Amino acid sequence: MIVDDKIEMEGFWISGVITAIKALSYVYDILTFPVYLILQRPWEKRKLSRRVKAKPVAKDDRLITYRNVDSPGSFHIKLERSKIDTLEKVLLFAAEIHGDKRCLGTRQILAEENELQPNGRVFKKYKMGDYKWKSYTEVERLAASFSRGLKEFGLTKQKNIAIFAETRAEWMISTHGCFKQDLTVVTIYSTLGDEAICHALDETEADTVITSHELLPKFKRLLSMAMRIKNIIYMEDQLVSTDTTGFKEGVKFYPFSDIIKKGNLSNAELVSPATDNIAIIMYTSGSTGVPKGVLLTHKNILTSLKAYCTAVKTYEDDVFFGFLPLAHVFELLAESVAILAGVPIGYSSPLTMIDSSSKIMRGCKGDASVLRPTLMSAVPLILDRISKGINEKVKKSGPFRQAIFNFAYQYKLKWTKRGYETPLFDRWIFGSAKQVLGGKIRLILSGGAPLTPETHTQVKTCLCVTITQGYGLTETTSSATVMDYYDRSTGRVGAPVVGCDIRLENWEEGSYRVTDAPYPRGEILIGGANVSQGYYKIPEKTKEDFVFEDEKMWFRTGDIGEIHPDGCIKIIDRKKDLVKLQLGEYVSLGKVEAELKTCRLVENICVYGDPHKTYTVALVVPHPQHLQEVADGLGIKNASLEELCENPQIEKIVLQELIEHAKKSDLLRYEIPGAVKLCPEQWSPDMGLVTAAFKLKRKAVQERYQHEINRMYAS
Repeated sequence: MIVDDKIEMEGFWISGVITAIKALSYVYDILTFPVYLILQRPWEKRKLSRRVKAKPVAKDDRLITYRNVDSPGSFHIKLERSKIDTLEKVLLFAAEIHGDKRCLGTRQILAEENELQPNGRVFKKYKMGDYKWKSYTEVERLAASFSRGLKEFGLTKQKNIAIFAETRAEWMISTHGCFKQDLTVVTIYSTLGDEAICHALDETEADTVITSHELLPKFKRLLSMAMRIKNIIYMEDQLVSTDTTGFKEGVKFYPFSDIIKKGNLSNAELVSPATDNIAIIMYTSGSTGVPKGVLLTHKNILTSLKAYCTAVKTYEDDVFFGFLPLAHVFELLAESVAILAGVPIGYSSPLTMIDSSSKIMRGCKGDASVLRPTLMSAVPLILDRISKGINEKVKKSGPFRQAIFNFAYQYKLKWTKRGYETPLFDRWIFGSAKQVLGGKIRLILSGGAPLTPETHTQVKTCLCVTITQGYGLTETTSSATVMDYYDRSTGRVGAPVVGCDIRLENWEEGSYRVTDAPYPRGEILIGGANVSQGYYKIPEKTKEDFVFEDEKMWFRTGDIGEIHPDGCIKIIDRKKDLVKLQLGEYVSLGKVEAELKTCRLVENICVYGDPHKTYTVALVVPHPQHLQEVADGLGIKNASLEELCENPQIEKIVLQELIEHAKKSDLLRYEIPGAVKLCPEQWSPDMGLVTAAFKLKRKAVQERYQHEINRMYAS
C-alpha cells in the first residue's frame, strides 16, 4: 500500500509539473509568436513544401510518365559547359577548383591495447588520434601515381580490375587511378560470401584485385576457387605489417604504397576514357539471388552526379561522414557529389563510429565526435536503430524526464508541422541526442529502401536534422527520385530528379492501375541517361528488365508506386514481395515487415506467406535487451538468448505484442502473422541472409529456416 501511495503521489507531482510547463509554454508562445512569425516566415516553408515538383508529360489508360519541372542547377550547368563527361575529368575539375582544400580524411590509429571489461573479459581497443587529411591536389596526384604504377607493373593488360575493400580513402584513390588508364572497375561488397565473390571475379575475368590488409587473409581460401587471379594489391594497416605468406603459389602481392612509389617515378602515359565507356561493373548485393554485374558508363554516373548536385544543397563549412560501403552505388554517388562540391570526406567504420563503438578505448572519442560532420548518408536499418536507441534511452531516464521528453516531442512536432523551428527545445531538450553524431549533423541522405514515416519523424525531430529520402537502384546509377529540400512530408521518396523520367505502368495481377483514384498506381519504370546498358553477360535478364523506347533506356524496377498531385512518389509495394494466400488475398510481405520492424521487440523480421495457407508467419530476430525484460516479467533468470528464444511463453508474448503493434499500424487481419519463430542469431551480410545494405535476402532466409516455417504452419 505504501509503495502504491508513493507511486500515485509521484504521478500527481509529475502531472502537476507538466501542467505548469504547458502553461508556461502557452504564455511563451503568445509572447514570442509575432517574433517567430516575422523571423521564420512559416508560410513560405509551407508553400515550398506543397509546390508541384513534377508533372505528367504522357498519359493513357495503360501508363503515365512524370518529369521534373525544375531547371538544372547552376553547378549542373557549370559541369555541362566545362564538358565534364567522365569520372577522370571529375577529379581533375575538383582539384582545379578546390586545390589545397581538405578532400579525404583518415582517422589515425595510435595503438591497439588490451582493455579489461567489468565482467573480467579483455577486449582489444584502439587508441585513436585526429583525422589526417589529403588535399584535392594531393588526391589527384596520388590517383595519377597509382595509375602510372599499375602501368609500370604491367597490371593494365586486362580491361577489368576488381576492388574488394572496405570504405576508405585508398578505395577512392585507387578507383580514380584505374579510370585514368580507362580500366573498368569491378566493385564487390566486402561482406559478400565466398561463392558470390568468386562468381564476380570469374565472370569478369579479372586477374588483379585491389583489397585491404584486413580482407587479404580471405584470399587464402578464395584463390583456390578464383583461378584467374594473379595479382593482389593490398592497402596497408596503420599499425602492423601485412603477412603475405601461406597463399597460393604464383600470385604476386603489391603493397598499395609500392604502386604509388613506382608511379611517382614514372612518366607512363595516362589513357583517358570516353564518356560511353564502361566505368564500373557494379555487382548488386544479391537480394533476389546471385549478384548481377550492372554495366555503368561514365555517362550514366555523370548524369546522376549532375542530378544530385541540383537536388542536394551544400555549404562552405560542410563535412561528409563516409562509412557506408563504397561498393554500393548510393554511397559512391554521395561521396562523388561531396568531392565535386568541395565538401571534405572523413572516413569511419561501424567499429569506431561513435564513442560507444566496439573498438573505441574507454575515454577515447569516436569518429563522429572528432570529425563533427554535417552530412551523412544512411540506410533505413541504421535510422531504425537510432530511433529504437532514442526510445530506449528515454524509457531508462525515469518517469519525470520521460514526461518532459514526451511533452517536448509533441510540442516540437506541432510547431514544425506549421512551418516553425523550436530553437530553445532543440538546444536544451534534444541537444544531447545530437551529440551522438558529433552535434553538427544537419542533413541525412536516406536510401537503399523505403524509410517508415515513424522513424523519419522521430530521427528528424530528436536529432534536429533534415532527412532527405531518395529512390534509385544500381541499374539506374542510384538516382531516380529525391525529396525536395523543403518537403516536410514523410513516407514518400520525392519527385523525379532532373534529367530522369518516371513512368507508372499498369500491373493487372496486383490490381494496380494508373486510372486508380485518388492516386495513379503501377509498376515504376525509370528512363534516362542514368539507366544502365544492362547486366554483364546476362543477355536474357537484360532483355527482360531493360527496354529502349522514346530514344532512351528504361528499367523495369519491380517496385509499385503511387504518384501524388505534387509529383512525388510513394513506394507502396514490390512485385516480388507480393504473395497470394489461399483465400485470394494479396499480402505485401515488404510492407508488413516495414511496419512490424518498428515494434520494440523486433531487431529484424522476415514474413513468409504460403499460397496454400490462409495466414502468414514471421521469423523474428528479437532485440536482446527488450526480450530480457519480457523474461524478467515472467521470472526467468540467468537464461541465454538461445534459451529465451526457445521458450514457448516468451514466443507467445512476442506474438501478442506483434499482433497489437500490427493493429496499431492498421494492418489487415490476413496480413498479421499467425505464428512466430524467434531467431537468436543476428542476420548479417556474412551469413548471406541480408545484403551489404541490410536488405533481406528473402529466398536465403526461407531456405535456412524452412524447417521452422513448416513447424509454424503445422502448429
